[in-house]
Amino acid sequence: MKILVLNAGSSSQKSCLYELSNNTLPEQPPKPLWEASIDWTVASGFARLKVKANEVTQKEKWESNNRRMDIAKMLDSLSDGKTRVLEELSEIDIVGHRVVHGGAEYSEATLINPEVKEAIARLSVLAPVHNPANLEGIEAIETILGSSIPQVAVFDTAFHSQMPQKAAVYPIPYEWFEKGIRRYGFHGISHKYCAGRAAQLLGKPLDSLKLITCHLGNGCSLAAIKDGISIDTTMGFTPLEGLMMGNRSGSIDPAILIHLLKEYDFNAEQLDEMLNKNSGFKGISGISADLRTILEAIAQGNERAQLAFNIYIHRLRAAIGAMVASLGGLDALIFTAGIGENSSLVREEACAGFEFLNLKLDLNKNASSPVDKDIAAPDSAVRVLVVSTAEDWAIAQECWQILTKVRESKS
Repeated sequence: MKILVLNAGSSSQKSCLYELSNNTLPEQPPKPLWEASIDWTVASGFARLKVKANEVTQKEKWESNNRRMDIAKMLDSLSDGKTRVLEELSEIDIVGHRVVHGGAEYSEATLINPEVKEAIARLSVLAPVHNPANLEGIEAIETILGSSIPQVAVFDTAFHSQMPQKAAVYPIPYEWFEKGIRRYGFHGISHKYCAGRAAQLLGKPLDSLKLITCHLGNGCSLAAIKDGISIDTTMGFTPLEGLMMGNRSGSIDPAILIHLLKEYDFNAEQLDEMLNKNSGFKGISGISADLRTILEAIAQGNERAQLAFNIYIHRLRAAIGAMVASLGGLDALIFTAGIGENSSLVREEACAGFEFLNLKLDLNKNASSPVDKDIAAPDSAVRVLVVSTAEDWAIAQECWQILTKVRESKS
């Protein structure tokens, strides 16, 4: 079974191709046959393509006038040139897409039909940066491969759909909850994968564990996972709520926004720009949204960079504490994504606030660039894991399960 995965961002399109047995899924993520990415941020009006397959990496840059045509060019490399892995694109059996927002309607991966496409478009108002890009990829596949190929939407919000109402409902007039204003949560594909992988590494059933997954990248969120179910998370109605992030503020007093509207004549667009693009590490430091740049500035004595890092750690610890309270205990703390997987300092500082839980890091293991490893000390009451998130593989697994069920129903 050949499964193509598309993972779209606001200014990028990542893709990979897996070949899996029709009978069983491997426990560990296999290496894709082919990987590719398009970056539209390299220069205004240009696209940059990077493709890896057959131990060959190809790079290309061109003037971009149509993103769907760019996606078609990316897919051409599957059956053309040095990175060729297919004779024909028609060999692809199913295509999976990461879709950021599925609203309250979608609590699991879903075969895409006109109704699903309409919902993704309608929910763009809640994810204006991502849902249109996700839909663009879906429609590009229809054009390139034809409408008969099955496509699957795997929703970032789906994993959090079973959160209890006490965690999902905001304390504003209930009528707004009935109109769809609620906490949805995001990064669900990553949180779900990392929880399952943690259970494997611990050698325990997922439904017996109390876990906190820390997805720390440019966007950051935590999830409290009990018995395999997300019961609380830090992101909410949008991905802006919760932790301090690279460009995003995370949670702030909403009265600040009222104050800026009244006293400084801000409008909605200016508030959105400030909170989503000019806050977080970037806003406090005045330098960058990238933690690596922040740490370099700290080493040079930059006080605002140090303040940005201190705020980040303070809020991260506070949120972990809130997740512990939601769970009523903790078996393992899991770090993933760009910062979570690569910053030993963030892991060390985050864990330093939880000695009272008898959580102890092995500092040597933490400093050794661990991947899918337990970095807690042997006598720690709480295990601490670094898990390499694999969203593409999680999407491929969902596709395999759906296509297997479809084939079984026809046999």
